[in-house]
This record gives sequence, C-alpha cells and structure tokens, in this order.
Amino acid sequence: MDGYEHPDAFDDPRISAPFYRHCPGDDGDVLLLGVVHDHPASVGRVETVLDTLEPTTVALELPSAAIPLYRAYATRLDEHDHPRTGGEMSAAIAATDADVAGIDAPSWSFLRRLVTRLVADRVPLSTVRRVLSSVGGATRTALACRLAATMSDPSSRCVGVTDTVDYDVAVDDPPATQAAHERSHVSGVTALLRATETDPKRYRDETREACMADHLDALRADGDVVAVVGVDHLDPLADALAR
Repeated sequence: MDGYEHPDAFDDPRISAPFYRHCPGDDGDVLLLGVVHDHPASVGRVETVLDTLEPTTVALELPSAAIPLYRAYATRLDEHDHPRTGGEMSAAIAATDADVAGIDAPSWSFLRRLVTRLVADRVPLSTVRRVLSSVGGATRTALACRLAATMSDPSSRCVGVTDTVDYDVAVDDPPATQAAHERSHVSGVTALLRATETDPKRYRDETREACMADHLDALRADGDVVAVVGVDHLDPLADALAR
C-alpha cells in the first residue's frame, strides 16, 4: 500500500501534506500524523489511515505509563463507534491491532538528556526551576493515568491529559468541513504559540522531540510505524528522522 508515502491515496481532505510526513528508513518507514487534540478531523485522520494501513507499531505522543488508561478508553465507544474519551489517541488504539508504544516524556532518557543540556548551556537557576517544575507536573499526570487504568471504571478522566476540548464542528460533519475548521484552528494556535514561547518550554519541548525521534528510529528497525503526534511536532520529528 503506497499510502505510507502518498496521502492522496486516501482521497480524504483530512489527510493531506500539512498533517502528514513520510520518513523512509532502511528497515521500516515512519508515517507521522499530525493531530489537534480531540478535533474531529484529527480523529477521522487517524481512524482512516489505520483502517487502511497495517503498521507494525502505532506510536503515540503519550508517556508509556498512560497507555493502559487509553487502552481502557478505546473499549468504550459512543453511538458513532468512536471512543468516548481520549480523542485521537484512544481512537488510534481502537483502530489497530498493531503494537502500541508511548513515546513521550517523562522517561529516564528524557530526564538524562534534559539535565545534560541544562548543565551544558549553563542555564540560569530560575529557568532550571521552571523547566523541572513543568516536568514534575507531567510526571504526576502520567502516574495518575497509570493509577486510573487500574480502576474498575476509568471514566473519571485524568485531568490535564484526557480533558475533552469542544470545537464548532462535529464528528458527523462532512470531512471537508472538518478539515477546513482544523486548518483555521491550527493557524490561530500557531501564531499564539510563537508569541508566547519561553525558554523553559523550548528546553522541555526540544528535549521531548529529540527523545521521541530516537524512540521512533528504534521502532522502525522492526517495521513500519504510524506515529500520532501534535501537529507542532511534525517538522522537528521529520527533520530528525531524515538525518
């Protein structure tokens, strides 16, 4: 199936170049799918691609500790056969029989890389405190997700990770309508993110992206990978995987 390389093979307006990066490898390819959390176009993109392709691994921008919770969410479907909670991440799990891997921080490799960079760059102590504070929050959230997955009813959401976002577009709207709304939303959010960029966020996100790229490179040694990541990570990951 040439869909790994050519998004137009799907004939779906939600699956196009701005949200789709093909990264070939010696053993397996990585297909990066950019998503906007909970957006109907992103959920539809993930489901359509995974209904068509058969990757060895589906990699999700989630910490490994959160995967069991999203597996539980993937079993609870609404009247449209979409998972009720977890957006595009639980939708990806529900749509595939492939192995599922969480590739995001926190992890030991992320922490080692982050501390090494902070020391090498002689980062001011005030910035270090803010970086580590954000990492600590992410770690607590990941552990809460792991705990929630052990409960008989994990529908009590893991605050900060599975909070639902509402948009002025629905899952039963035409794909073209979903795609147009998503593009408009991304344009506005991208401008806002650029205006509010800070050093702590830059250090954290660049380190996250480096670790995710390493993980994806290791996964594609075993076969093709479809990776579901935030749309703002697409270009950094694609650039790193091309090296």
